[in-house]
Amino acid sequence: MPMAAARATRRRTPRMRETVAAVFAPTSLGLLLVAASQAGVFALLLGDSERALRSDFARRFPRMRLRAGDDAVRKAMAGVVRFVDRGGVLPLVPLDLRGTPFQLKVWDALRRIPHGRVTTYGALAAKVGDPDAVRAVAGACARNPVAVLVPCHRVIASTGRLHGYRWGLDRKHLLLAREGVMLL
Repeated sequence: MPMAAARATRRRTPRMRETVAAVFAPTSLGLLLVAASQAGVFALLLGDSERALRSDFARRFPRMRLRAGDDAVRKAMAGVVRFVDRGGVLPLVPLDLRGTPFQLKVWDALRRIPHGRVTTYGALAAKVGDPDAVRAVAGACARNPVAVLVPCHRVIASTGRLHGYRWGLDRKHLLLAREGVMLL
């Protein structure tokens, strides 16, 4: 994905309560929850039910409350749903990434992996300047709250096989197949 295709702000999760816009939508990968602040999308979660997604959101963002999304969030959701269901190019969606400095560095590197390409956890660790931080990189991928738009599905094991995906290996395989990636 070209870097111009998404803009990211960098800040940590706020200490005060925040109410954010959210939209749920069915996709071929399951139900999708997109949550956005005024700055952009900061959560894109995949799940099997609205209840499970609300629970996952509450666990990840305990100081935030969801409210019904507005037209801007629905428009972002429509582009993401099209990408998830049909592949193609990731939509232009402003991002409001929230994480530690190391996580933000890893997520930025993930966004630089071209559409239809994969990398390994080791190569990604080297890309962020710490080749010995393979496990920390895998942890940052696992904590990525913006599925698909921060494409952690493009990271595979050094063996060339699928490994680890917060939302399940079947979903990872399907996303990669839609990008034209064929694995062992």
